[in-house]
Amino acid sequence: MEKKSMLEAFKETKYQTAGHGKREVGVLLEAFKDIDPHEESDMYGNGHFISAFQDKMAGYLGKESAVFFPSGTMAQQIALRLWCDEKGAKRVAYHPLCHLEIHEEDGLKELHGIETILLGDEHRLITYEDVAGMSEGVSCLLLELPQREIGGQLPDYETLEAISEYCRDQGIALHLDGARLFEILPYYQKTAEEICSLFDSVYVSFYKGIGGIAGAILAGSKEFTEKSRVWKRRHGGDLISLYPYIVPADYYFDLRVGKMEQYYREAIELAAMYNACHSVLTLPQVPVSNMFHVHITAPKEKLEPIFLDVYEKTGIGLTGYLKEVNGNRCSYEISIGDAYGDVPKDELRKAFEILDQGIRALNGTAV
Repeated sequence: MEKKSMLEAFKETKYQTAGHGKREVGVLLEAFKDIDPHEESDMYGNGHFISAFQDKMAGYLGKESAVFFPSGTMAQQIALRLWCDEKGAKRVAYHPLCHLEIHEEDGLKELHGIETILLGDEHRLITYEDVAGMSEGVSCLLLELPQREIGGQLPDYETLEAISEYCRDQGIALHLDGARLFEILPYYQKTAEEICSLFDSVYVSFYKGIGGIAGAILAGSKEFTEKSRVWKRRHGGDLISLYPYIVPADYYFDLRVGKMEQYYREAIELAAMYNACHSVLTLPQVPVSNMFHVHITAPKEKLEPIFLDVYEKTGIGLTGYLKEVNGNRCSYEISIGDAYGDVPKDELRKAFEILDQGIRALNGTAV
């Protein structure tokens, strides 16, 4: 009989520690359960569904106006293009591991001819000193909060305030990649409006911590968002109707935005269990949002059987993959959502006992 892959075994577990559960079409049915089936849909960016949600999110983010986009990739490329056009220089700065740099096939450069400056070091956050030392001619600085690719780390709030003030003094637009903005509010103990007030434009996602199907909001001044609508049309983002994305975004926003404090506290709890295991370290060691990265000092091919053993004996899935960092270290990402609350704590402790014992046996370290 062919051995199951780690992903197959993970999907078959009864309980999973991350996310909101499996991505199934049922999320669409749940979101639409109270919608009048005869209500008229939006068309090409106009109509009740889209306008009401845009106004709602503009108010929540404390911005004058907001536009719904089918993807964050589209929204952010357009935002940076607009700032470059306004400032008169096609040059932007962001972290070396920014989504636009490593996940979008150079879309910003190929579609818009924008030069990018990679600010700071890929292993740490952008600092005020990095920003103050930028070369001249930068139209826009993009900050991602939290910085996903390094475990979801966050700068202290005073640093954000200092960077914001510097950019405004220098005439540099400051854009927030807030794909996970809702998830960081508990750590900063700030409202979304307070954080967004430091930025000239803001993008937020509705399929990550919120758990919708897809879609994003780009918010800023009325003038800025009106220009973004033109580019949205140019990018093919004005689908005839976007309500299949908007209705779930709205429904799950209302359902989950108030749970971010719970997810944050549960992430801290789960990270502590990981850090108690031999040769395991989380980044950050104490999470600052609902997400963190797990690093294990052991080869991937020897770790996978240990995880399969955990899944078989406890029915608890920890991850569906292991990313090989080097020949003797692996990592993966955790984002806490509704699913964690359903995990039986006794079985979870058992899962970590098996994980710890397996890694110790692998590394020849007695308990």
